[in-house]
Amino acid sequence: MNLEPFGYPEFFAWLRHSPLSHWHKEILPLIEERLSRHGDMPRWLAALAQLPRLNPAPLDLSVPCLLIGAASQLDESGRSRLAETLMAFHPWRKGPFCPYGIHLDTEWRSDWKWARLEPHITFKDKRVLDVGCGNGYYGWRMLGAGAERVIGIDPTIGYLVQYAAMRHLIGEQPMHVLPLKLEELPAGHGEFDTVLSMGVIYHRRDHMEHLQQLKSHLKPGGELILEGLVIEGGPGEMLHPGGRYAKMKNVYTLPSPATLAQWLAQAGFGDVELLDVSPTTTAEQRRTAWMQFESLADYLNPNNPSQTIEGHPAPRRAVLRASN
Repeated sequence: MNLEPFGYPEFFAWLRHSPLSHWHKEILPLIEERLSRHGDMPRWLAALAQLPRLNPAPLDLSVPCLLIGAASQLDESGRSRLAETLMAFHPWRKGPFCPYGIHLDTEWRSDWKWARLEPHITFKDKRVLDVGCGNGYYGWRMLGAGAERVIGIDPTIGYLVQYAAMRHLIGEQPMHVLPLKLEELPAGHGEFDTVLSMGVIYHRRDHMEHLQQLKSHLKPGGELILEGLVIEGGPGEMLHPGGRYAKMKNVYTLPSPATLAQWLAQAGFGDVELLDVSPTTTAEQRRTAWMQFESLADYLNPNNPSQTIEGHPAPRRAVLRASN
């Protein structure tokens, strides 16, 4: 399996001389096996090989729509070919990206969530673990905010190839996406300054186990950023959907923000702080030309958009910060 399109030769070269050097033997076989067995991989690799190799100028990872090169670096025909190649990685869920004059308008306005995080967090010179990183949009933003290195993990191979496409266009950066779950990482020994878990905890049957795993990877005094679906309510209140929630499978528990703060305290975190609670709207999550499947509008009760199609409270998301 050719690992070059995903930047793994550079990653493992760095890994050998890093505090994470013990990861190498455990994760390489997992990565190779996961990439080799995916049926769409030949098609995706062919599309990655068609991407142009340009020097993006300007390159700005600190702006909402990641600025990758100028429109003038490609003629109209080249830009059309690039757009067609990027569409081979449909559906694009996290973004937006602006490569060479193309507005890659993703399902989620992930820049809105970033704007809710950014005033509260310092990434300057931090080593970051991003759990459930998707296609890496937030990781690129962290680099734009001065992070030393970002390692993202997400088992969805479609997200990995989207990251690989953007890495090809952006160029080599200290940011990596691994097709792994948190529980597949080697045991944590406090290697990261900051750990993020966004949109993951409600998919975990055992939320306390998830929090303990996150904690194990944090340095003493390190910072956890936790984001997830919540319900309105006070301490101890939570919702167990039982079946699907907004058509999603494997949604086990939606706590109130106060309950989520209690969980963090019970897991041994300190300085727990609620940073934001916001409803998810159909302006933030919607169908676009780059994500043509169902989206939030299809998950809500058409007669009462304050409810999901199953009758649960419509999505609200909270962001909390805590220290190790």
